[in-house]
Amino acid sequence: MSGHSKWHSIRHKKGANDAKRGKVLTKYAKIIMIIAKDNPDPQNNPALRVAIANAKSDGVPKDNIERILKKISGNDDKNNIIYNEQLYEGFTPEGVPILVQALTENVNRTFPEVKTAFTKNGGRLGDKGSVSFMFDHLGIVEFSPEEINEDQIFELATEVEAENFSWSNEYAEISTNFKDLARIRDLIIAKGEYEIKKVQPIYRIKTPQEIDENEIEELNNFIEKIEEVDDVDEIFLGI
Repeated sequence: MSGHSKWHSIRHKKGANDAKRGKVLTKYAKIIMIIAKDNPDPQNNPALRVAIANAKSDGVPKDNIERILKKISGNDDKNNIIYNEQLYEGFTPEGVPILVQALTENVNRTFPEVKTAFTKNGGRLGDKGSVSFMFDHLGIVEFSPEEINEDQIFELATEVEAENFSWSNEYAEISTNFKDLARIRDLIIAKGEYEIKKVQPIYRIKTPQEIDENEIEELNNFIEKIEEVDDVDEIFLGI
């Protein structure tokens, strides 16, 4: 009932680079604007509370979050912007399956930018459905490994009927089918035994592909080029 993708460690290291570029802040500004548009009060909007907790976990300052909420609470016409989630599918130069998730208000701008990033850097963008069938759409509940040990997370995963769990000195998480994420999250919160660090949907490869160690640097360089597209928020690899 355990196991984890190699990409988890790579993404963990690269998260700091995103924060330096302000990408994390932009990402959560979009997410919070969508979730809070009809109800900007976190006390009465559970989804907004989760988004704020995730933003804090990813290093977004409290002051930035408060400014976003204040802006949404006003009558700024800019709040009428409608963001759409787009999922692009393709392969890296090494032939690794990849899903690129973007949050954009202008699909006609984002698609060409993503396609150009792929083609200029040796990747190949595929049609819808060409890669996504290789991945499971999961929901992840993350904890601090200092606050829950392997036996405890196993017991918790069993009690809430989650599908899987992973634990190491660097990360601790429970995973489940995306459709069950809200139920699992609420059960864990109701138990009140462990503090949730982050709740998020992800795509995880069903059969991880092996790559050579000497390909890691080239893979990282390709991912960095894709991440430079402003609207790209998440990247999921098949390793």
